[in-house]
Amino acid sequence: MISQELNDALTQSGPGTPAGEVMRRYWQPAALSDELAGTRPVVPVKLLGEDLVLFRDSEGELGLIERACPHRGADLCYGRLEDNGLRCPFHGWHFDRTGQCVEQPGEPEGSQMHKQIRSKSYPVIERNGIVFAYMGPGDPPPLPGFDCFRAPDSHVFAFKGLWECNWLQAMEVGIDPAHASFLHRFLQDEDPADSYGKQFRDTAANTDIPMTKLLRDYPRPDISVEETDYGLRLIALRHLDDGRTHVRVTNQIFPQAISIPMSREMIITQWHVPLDDRRCYWYSMFTSFTDPVDKEKMRDQRLKEHRLPDYAPRKNKRNNYGYDPEEQAGETYTGMGLDINVHDQWAVESPGPIFDRTREHLGKTDVAIVRYRRMLRAAMAALEQGNAERLPMGNGGDPAMVQGPISNDTIAMTSDWKAAYTASDAERRAGCTGWDATIT
Repeated sequence: MISQELNDALTQSGPGTPAGEVMRRYWQPAALSDELAGTRPVVPVKLLGEDLVLFRDSEGELGLIERACPHRGADLCYGRLEDNGLRCPFHGWHFDRTGQCVEQPGEPEGSQMHKQIRSKSYPVIERNGIVFAYMGPGDPPPLPGFDCFRAPDSHVFAFKGLWECNWLQAMEVGIDPAHASFLHRFLQDEDPADSYGKQFRDTAANTDIPMTKLLRDYPRPDISVEETDYGLRLIALRHLDDGRTHVRVTNQIFPQAISIPMSREMIITQWHVPLDDRRCYWYSMFTSFTDPVDKEKMRDQRLKEHRLPDYAPRKNKRNNYGYDPEEQAGETYTGMGLDINVHDQWAVESPGPIFDRTREHLGKTDVAIVRYRRMLRAAMAALEQGNAERLPMGNGGDPAMVQGPISNDTIAMTSDWKAAYTASDAERRAGCTGWDATIT
């Protein structure tokens, strides 16, 4: 259990809050590139408690500025996209992508007032289907050298989904290796040949065992956690009856992301980004080490479960997540369908928008959650003491040199599971022909 004061500090993300200030030192997903694909590339953005508007100007460059016009607060999401900027329909005030007001057509001839008007704006960068924003002080850091950023656009598919809960409980489900044996338990195994674009549907590593069967048959993994330059590495060992060990390596990327294996050919890098303290988006980048991603197929799969334009899940608390007691009796552990995102969504939304952690009781399998919270608390304390260089990937090194991370499933034939997973990852990277996946 933790105190209410600490729960507030860990979960609140608005300007000036301890955790929010930590998040502002890192690039945050702000929108999908797909959201700007229409004839009018202007979209509202709610991010870390702030209301913003993202637009692409006539030069093709992106701007992210405050949503309320600094004149009298009109909504710039309805602005006229013209003259290489965004013009407020109320009085015609015009803003460029930096937030600078460049024209006030209703003011007296020769007025220079516009030079003193500047809307809040944030630097943005677009990479492999996601627009990222930097909302912190000073110059933004380079993007880390993660696989999802190093791979070409052809080998990365990006998507997002809305969850009605605080970002912390959303992120923590991704650093809980034990839950997959229960929450995502399938009582009947699907054909692994139909696994493309689906998590936990492939065979386990280099075996013919369906991943769903392995998770079901071995529900008590040995979990260890290692601190890294990017956050935490999680190792879950499931010891098979024949003496082999299944090794699953996942990662917590500080402050709010995870990196996990999806299949033998793909990994998922997923951020959990607060809109405010009671809602968040997960943003996923699916990175392929083999062929270019079939983006149309993966998008169609996910649009069956999500609505546009807000990317809200079709199954939600208002329709009981599609719960079917007959399905629960004989097909899935939850009775909520075959999409594991729905299972996770129920698990993180059902405790309420912000879980009261003064009532929780953590067990040994929650070791990564405990270690992560300590890391976040240390980062918050470092900022309060003026020591931003002590944050992960902020210690004076170059974030672009932080590579990987390794995210895979491996079968170890001996007790040397570390050698097994590193060798398996090296083999996969060496066989990657679409891009240079080697790490040094």
